[in-house]
Parts: sequence; C-alpha cells; structure tokens
Amino acid sequence: MAEPPSITPRLWLSGLCFLLQSLSIIFFATFVRYGPERSPNLCPQQLNCSWRNQDLAFQPPRFRDVHLQALLGFGLLVAFLGRYGPGSVAISILLVAFALQWATLLQGFLYSFLNGKIYVGAQSMVSADFCTAAVLISTGALLGRLSPIQALLLTLLGVLLFSLNEYILLSLLGVSDSGGSLTVHTFGASFGLMVSRILHQPRVGKRKGQQGPGQQPEVFAVLGTFYLWLFWPSFASASSSSSSSSASAEPWAVLNACFALAASTMGTFVISPLLSEGTALSMVQLQDASLAGMAMLGMGGEMLLTPFGALAAGFLAGLLPPLGFRFLTPLLSSKLKIQDPCGVLNVHWVPGVLGALLGTLLTLLATADAYGGRLELVLPLVAQGSRTVASQALCQLCALPLTLLMATLGGCITG
Repeated sequence: MAEPPSITPRLWLSGLCFLLQSLSIIFFATFVRYGPERSPNLCPQQLNCSWRNQDLAFQPPRFRDVHLQALLGFGLLVAFLGRYGPGSVAISILLVAFALQWATLLQGFLYSFLNGKIYVGAQSMVSADFCTAAVLISTGALLGRLSPIQALLLTLLGVLLFSLNEYILLSLLGVSDSGGSLTVHTFGASFGLMVSRILHQPRVGKRKGQQGPGQQPEVFAVLGTFYLWLFWPSFASASSSSSSSSASAEPWAVLNACFALAASTMGTFVISPLLSEGTALSMVQLQDASLAGMAMLGMGGEMLLTPFGALAAGFLAGLLPPLGFRFLTPLLSSKLKIQDPCGVLNVHWVPGVLGALLGTLLTLLATADAYGGRLELVLPLVAQGSRTVASQALCQLCALPLTLLMATLGGCITG
C-alpha cells in the first residue's frame, strides 16, 4: 500500500506564508500611510506627490486594467503547459499577492519615505504591479522546477533586486522607460534565465514533451491572448507621464501599443507557417507574439515613434518568438544549459533589449519642435536644459548593461 504524501512541505508553506504575511502587516502598521494627494495643501515639499502618487489624475478603470493585466495576462502565461497549468496559475496568484505587498514597501522606502512614514496612493499599486509582472516573467523560465516555497523566496529576492534596479535607472540616471522594456521585460527575463542556469536539471524534458494531452493549454493561451489585447494598452500607458494640461504622453503610448499588437500578430502569421510542421497556428504562438510586441515598445511607447514606427517595431517583434523557439531555444539548452520552458528569452529578453535600443534611438532624435509640451513629460531633464539629447540617449543606452549586470548577478545569488 502506497504511503500518503508527506505533509512536511505543506507545513513549511503554511508557516512561510504566515510569517511573511505577519511581517507585512507589522511593517504596514508601522510605516505605511495614505498619501496626501487628495489634499494637495497637506503635501510636504520634501515629498514628491506628483510623480509616484498621481491620484488626482489617476483613473480607476486604468488601475483595474493594469491589475487584471498583471494578475491574468501574465499569470496565464505559465499555464500553457498541460502538466503544470492549474498549479502554475495558483502559484502565480500566490506570488502576486505577496509581491504587491513587498514591492509597495520597498518602493515606498525608496521613493516616498518621509519623517519615518511611507506615503502610498493608487499609483503606488500600479508600480507594484509592474514589479509583479517582472517576477512572473522570471518564474516562466523556471516552470515545473520550483516548489511554492522556492517561488516565494524567488519573489522575495526578485522584488528587492527589481526595486533597486528601477530606482537606479529611473531616479538616479533619469532613464525614460515607462513601459518597462528594461525594468520589467529585460530584467525579469535575465533574472529568471540566470536562476534557471544555476538550477539546471538535465532530465527535464523539452517544451513539447512537458505539454500534456487535451485542449487545456490552448484554452489558457486563448484567455491570456485576449487579456493582452484588451488590457495591455492601459498597462503600457499606466506609468506614462501626464499632467492637468492638454499635453500628455499617454495617448501616444496607447496608440503605439495598439498598432504594435496588430503588427506583431501579423508577423507571427508570416513566419510561423514557414517554420511549423502543422497547418494551424497555435494560440500559444499568438500569445507570444503579443507579448513580444509590447516588450519591444516598452521604452519607446510614449515617445514620438509615429504609427509607422509602431507597426514596423511590432512586426519585427512578431517574427522573433517563432524564430527564437526554432533556433535559439535548442541552442540555449544544449550549449548554455539553460532551460526555458516558457520561452522568456524569445518573448521578453530579445524584444526587451531591442526595445531599449529603439528607445535610445528615439531619444537621440527627440526635438522640442516635434514633441512640444510633451517633451517635459517624456524627457524632463532634456526639456529643463539639464541634459542634451545626446547625453540622455547615452544614459538610456548605459541602462541596458547595468540592468543585465544587476539581473544576472542577482540570479546567480538567488539560484
């Protein structure tokens, strides 16, 4: 008679969740307070109430879209493998629940800590959602090899490193990356791939071998793709600069996201039939194409990319996942011993790096005549005369190796 499964892992998981949540409640009770944005006269001059906590200009529907995108759009990405589908979604929800609290604390200490208190608003939760998305991208490279306890520990360190990297890039270097080409996609993919390399398991099968029978993976991919199409424009524009005046970078971000989504889907239909043995295009491939298009436009989405540029960038991004799964993924596994079941290299890392280069080029081409009042919102240091476009573009470019260094070193330590 078979022995019942050990309850020790479940007890450890229960105890760890209790410990983390208890500590979170204590920290929130000690440090976290509602921000004074609703009463502008009460906002101290030392606290930047207009950047991280733009509640006066914040729209609840946009927050809902961003939250759904982080929870379902990214959460369903790890469910395409039939063997791990339901369990992966459950773990994703657990990670989202913890990462939101942990990221709110860490980002609060970095951005809005004053007189011993952290002031938070709706925009603070959006920033935490971006951090959560990076963590979910990282777990995609480790699908099927992490226990819930290990996933929580990965989130603990991943959120810390993400927050530090984001603070260095956005606050210290003044980099413009509203859609997260570097901070979300490149960092999340690099961090996850490096942890995957450290935790290499030779016996783990390839992507096709892990997918079980039935239509469950396709159902999850359908839902994930729909959520990407519906909510990613809001996700891409959630941290775009806006003001009470008519000038805003948000419309550019929304339009560029929609154009890139359409073109990336067309690009996948161009290349996938040439590489696939079957006649039908899978929903998983469409999901990957949608993600790649958004990763490509993360940095340049709120810049003057033009509709033509958004279509061209999205089309190029749609070509990358099928080519990557055909040529890069086998090379990654055989030569570098990095297992990547969700294809974060092809879907997030390569488009994210290219998106950072695209954003650097767009920064170099930025002029006050072309941007008008939007220049102060998109590239404030350039508009204020503190930097030239060349020096700002150099900072944008230097942010790429800095992110790769932070993510890979952090991945080695975490693994």
